[in-house]
Amino acid sequence: MTSRPTNYGKAWTRQESILAFELYCRIPFQQTKASNPEVQALAELLKRSHASVARKLGNFGAFDPELRRQAISGLTHTSKLDREVWDEFHSDWPGLVAIAGQMRDSLSHSGSGALVPVEGPEGASERLVMAKRRLHQAFFRDAVLSAHDGTCCVTGIVVRQCLIASHIIPWSVNEKLRADPTNGLCLTATFDRLFDSGLMTLEQDLTLRFSHQILRADCKPVRESIAAYHGQAVRRPQRFVPNAQCLEWHRENVFVG
Repeated sequence: MTSRPTNYGKAWTRQESILAFELYCRIPFQQTKASNPEVQALAELLKRSHASVARKLGNFGAFDPELRRQAISGLTHTSKLDREVWDEFHSDWPGLVAIAGQMRDSLSHSGSGALVPVEGPEGASERLVMAKRRLHQAFFRDAVLSAHDGTCCVTGIVVRQCLIASHIIPWSVNEKLRADPTNGLCLTATFDRLFDSGLMTLEQDLTLRFSHQILRADCKPVRESIAAYHGQAVRRPQRFVPNAQCLEWHRENVFVG
């Protein structure tokens, strides 16, 4: 007979709920199931059942406005703690990434499903900075690609190795937005470069606009493979719709017209 997980039936803690929310953001909502290996991995880390973690992810879906717009409902048995975690970290993405990373380290060190203090290096170090940067980059990529269902929002290409989680406002301009998935687009490398260089932008209604340099290019591949998308709407992500203020910033500060 299989023994029950250590924390089976126990109330969820704030720390556990934060880790669940972080995973909720990184995987498509359709994959928040007990059979998902990432759900199972978090369950093992928390010493909880796979079904318990899947239900917790479903709870967060109940607060997601984009899911409601698509008539997709999360689970209904949400808690006050679920709402508090959603409200706190839905507007503090760097905080979510940092805290979740620390908690994973803590749980990995304890091996018991209980959080323990983890000592970090004292003072600033290049290695610590790089580790934090990788955490933010990994979360941002996972959240943006999962929101777009692993599909380039322009071309529809689904080859993950070809996809880039593009920042609308570079994090070198606004570091607070570096992990915010609403500051991101899922693009192939070509369209990522077009966007970063200002040769392409998005209107508020998510239609594509290309610069005159592209539209007037005397090059058949450019006309057929790039300019042909001018005026078309990109695929709207299931979650984390691009922030209107970020798009406005891009049009005013990057797009060359």
